[in-house]
Amino acid sequence: MWSQGWTSLRDAQEWAVPALVDADRDVIIAASTAAGKTEAAFLPILTNLLNDNASAGAVLYISPLKALINDQWDRLSRLCERLELPVVAWHGDVSASKKQRFLKSPQGILLITPESLEALFVNRGSSLPGVFQSLRYIVVDELHAFIGSERGKQLQSLMQRVEIVVGKALPRIGLSATLGEMSLARMFLRPSQPDGITVIESKSSGQELQVQVRGYIERPMQQVISAHGSPSKAGESETEEASDEDLSSSKVSIASHLYKVLRGHNNLIFPNRRQEVEWFADRLRSLCEQDGVPNEFWPHHGSLSKELREDAERALKAGDPPASAVCTTTLELGIDIGNIKTVAQIGCPPSVASLRQRLGRSGRRPGEPATLRAYCHEVPLTDKSDLSDQLREGLVQTIAMIRLLIAGWFEPPRSQGMHASTLVQQCLSTIAQLGGATAAQLWGNLIASGSFASVSKSELISLLKGMGEKELVVQDSSGLLLPGELGERLINHYEFYTAFTSDEEFRLLRDGKPLGSLPVSRPLTKGQRIIFGGRRWQVQDVDLEAKVIVVTAARGGQPPQFEGLGAQVHDRVRHEMKNVLMETTPCPFLDKQAQTLLDEARRNFHALGLGSKPITGSTSSSHLLTWQGDYTNDALALFLNHVGIPCDNTGLSLAIGLSEVDTLKALRVVGELDATDIAPILENVENMIREKWDWALPRHLLMRSFASSHLNLQDAIELARTIGARD
Repeated sequence: MWSQGWTSLRDAQEWAVPALVDADRDVIIAASTAAGKTEAAFLPILTNLLNDNASAGAVLYISPLKALINDQWDRLSRLCERLELPVVAWHGDVSASKKQRFLKSPQGILLITPESLEALFVNRGSSLPGVFQSLRYIVVDELHAFIGSERGKQLQSLMQRVEIVVGKALPRIGLSATLGEMSLARMFLRPSQPDGITVIESKSSGQELQVQVRGYIERPMQQVISAHGSPSKAGESETEEASDEDLSSSKVSIASHLYKVLRGHNNLIFPNRRQEVEWFADRLRSLCEQDGVPNEFWPHHGSLSKELREDAERALKAGDPPASAVCTTTLELGIDIGNIKTVAQIGCPPSVASLRQRLGRSGRRPGEPATLRAYCHEVPLTDKSDLSDQLREGLVQTIAMIRLLIAGWFEPPRSQGMHASTLVQQCLSTIAQLGGATAAQLWGNLIASGSFASVSKSELISLLKGMGEKELVVQDSSGLLLPGELGERLINHYEFYTAFTSDEEFRLLRDGKPLGSLPVSRPLTKGQRIIFGGRRWQVQDVDLEAKVIVVTAARGGQPPQFEGLGAQVHDRVRHEMKNVLMETTPCPFLDKQAQTLLDEARRNFHALGLGSKPITGSTSSSHLLTWQGDYTNDALALFLNHVGIPCDNTGLSLAIGLSEVDTLKALRVVGELDATDIAPILENVENMIREKWDWALPRHLLMRSFASSHLNLQDAIELARTIGARD
């Protein structure tokens, strides 16, 4: 501390000392990015290790990313260099000799991912008591990144299993910059005793925020073609015609503005898709070449090689010459990439929490504001324009998210997911660790602790029977469960240790010809309409194994510009969107074009009477605006389809093939349904297998697990009752 020139501790660092130094309680430290959370945790933790000279202590530090482990290894090594405490990184890129040294003398700080910790249990189960005997703390970094996911369930289970091996409860320390509802963070960190956790929330952010939202209008295609002198040739496919959007005025204009305002500084640019990352990185590089200046723009996403990603990270960290990364969520978490001046968001942010995480990268120098530039592109309205475009859904959602960000709100994680898929993996892992386990042991080790609290004993027995039928496990005459033939092969495969699969995209095929690919987060049913590449399509078939959706062209008006393919939108965001449209005062952070587009949306909103009624439409079709999030809207769409009413969740509204009067009648029918009777509601959903081990679940457990993670069934029925009761 003296050598770093510190004259005082930050508030979280000061408060953490009495909470952590005696290793006698669980603690959550919530502070803004770059607020010194690592030091807040490790100054008292290292003090504890050094105060007890009787035995060498150890700390298990668990991180979601290898890159973050490498970053923290460097940081903690500097902190520990005079303390004679080893800092050991453990993941796939670390040499076996370094790992062996830790196993022989397990002391100091072990930095590890959940997957590598899982591998320790599977491959070194019998030796773990010796490896973990000196553990005094478990530290979980980026706590928010785990809550509500399969990986989070895996981590909860692993922490409990570590404590079983050690034979006592260990202090669990959670670090995070982004925590919505603290009660969810408490419940995640210690499911059995959430109220016993000490929470330290830093109040010292107080950072100035600079925001501008810029609006862009797309010129009609004829103007774009004539401007570029490249009319489509007869016989070109629709996909080739659609590629002209790469030369569309809004994208070119956005790239030009980014080039103008970002050059000369380090920045992060977030388009919403990998294809867009490549397009903007290429366009910005071309602009550098045109001006005869060195390239400052680097792509960064998960499909790129490790070497190319590291090139971008090194350029950012160096800072001179300046560098900007055009990236996806890969640069959201806390890898040290130096000082970032501006965060640019192209299109609507995936969520308020994501936007907050991204913005936390900007303005880290003392006195420097965090700067956000958001770019929204819309299309000119015609008499065929969709309701989404009439209400400028993308722009209004962006405004709502920024307003909620400024107000300090962001989405709490969806923590009620059952994640039975991860329970399958943890059962196999525990069986491998112990050399066999009884059903009673699995219940005690995995479920009684609270990690899988929503699973009943009868459901565990059903799951184990299903695993037996799939040859994942076998039972000997004493009742001991052992790996089955398939289970043995899977446990010995390197991919076993991950509890999740990477987000895969579905390929869209029409008449055997590819249209492109897209991630699918919504329930898919045959006959459903989707929007892709500026056109409407109807789903004919879904092949889960091949990740293929077969479509045909669907009838209908002009599809909306805003496709809403990002993260599930929260109820609070849609409430705020309605507030934005209800108001008449200008929005202070919009440029002139964006304000004009907002004024247009507000006029359309009031002209349709949507301030006082939730339904608008004709005698044959309606749009229902619930102003609820996608978990509720998806559930309501499934309920309506179940009672025979054609319905699609288009994002902002539900498109229903009935008049307003008949829609109200249908909602009254839905209001009488039982939310717990999910089998008939989900029988036509084609893509319930979302998580890695879902294929091994009995169908009733698959349905319950899917519904718990992706649908608000009870809220949908209550909403149907409320709206259906209107005159």
